[in-house]
Amino acid sequence: MSQGTVKDYDEETGSGSLLLDDGTEIAIDPVSTQGADLRTLRLGQRVRFELGERDGAPVARGLNIVTFEDTPTD
Repeated sequence: MSQGTVKDYDEETGSGSLLLDDGTEIAIDPVSTQGADLRTLRLGQRVRFELGERDGAPVARGLNIVTFEDTPTD
C-alpha cells in the first residue's frame, strides 16, 4: 500500500487529493470513501491507500488512516 498526506477533501462529494511523499498529487476516488469507515479526512492527515485508475488517471482507493502505535518510554 502507498501512503500520502491529505491535501484537500470535500466531505459532501467525497472528492479531494493527496500528496505523495515525492510531491506527486493524486486524486481521491470518491467511490472509495462511500460506505467506508471514514467519516471525514482532515488536511495534513496521513493515509494508506491502493492505487487505482479512473478515466486513465491514477486515483487513491481503499483509504485507511495511518495511526502510530504508542511506543514505550523508559
